[in-house]
Amino acid sequence: MAIITLTTDFGVKDHFVGALKGTIYRELADVRIVDISHDVSPFNIQECAYILENSYKSFPEGTIHIVGVDSEPTPENQHIAVLVDGHYFITANNGVIGLITSAKNPEKVVHLNIPNPTHGSFPVMDVFVQVACHIARGGTLEVVGRPFSELKELRDFTPTVVDSGNRIIGNVIYIDNYGNVVTNIHKNFFEAYRKGRSFELSARSTKVHHIHNKYSDIINFDLDKGQRKGAGDLLALFNSANYIELAIYKSDLKTVGGASTLLGLDYRDTITVSFT
Repeated sequence: MAIITLTTDFGVKDHFVGALKGTIYRELADVRIVDISHDVSPFNIQECAYILENSYKSFPEGTIHIVGVDSEPTPENQHIAVLVDGHYFITANNGVIGLITSAKNPEKVVHLNIPNPTHGSFPVMDVFVQVACHIARGGTLEVVGRPFSELKELRDFTPTVVDSGNRIIGNVIYIDNYGNVVTNIHKNFFEAYRKGRSFELSARSTKVHHIHNKYSDIINFDLDKGQRKGAGDLLALFNSANYIELAIYKSDLKTVGGASTLLGLDYRDTITVSFT
């Protein structure tokens, strides 16, 4: 049984997600449809890339991923299908799978060229669904497209190294449901330049000198509860995707706030790591 995932910035208020699913089921009654997210910030390619890169690997090989963010075709935003790491991605050529293809070479990339396409305002349903159903039936990419070699890259995911390797300048690439702030500084990148040295992580006026491996590491359980750090305290950690993240322990973005609001950080803001 084929699996088709959906990642979009459509939200759930409008009819778009329901229409997508209905069209797929009309073509393939026994397919499994999985919602990865429909709450990607509108047209935020970097946010979508982060979500996609950290979710697709949990699915079995052969899964088909429809990506509906900034999907209207233009001469500079072509419709493509990519087979990489055993998974199929149907998307626009806007860099959204840049995190995946930067680490793994695609097996196939095609510029979609289906017969009699509908040129409307809903290309995810008019084009992407047709291609997904074709693949789910066992069809090949060569039938729906021609070879393509101009994949766009995501440059925002690469931090800058300055001062002869003594400083990393990164950026906020994602803010999660808790208000936790994810940077583009990966653990492997950080350790490659750290070389065992002490460091100071700076975000606006906030300074951090330790990075944990999980949220509860901030608590010293040998201390009495009144003396411990805990809910409401700031920490840095390597998150489940191994990127440096700033978090407020047990925060609630909708009530007391999270790291993004309490530290005044937003998408693309600068995060600096200085080694000493």
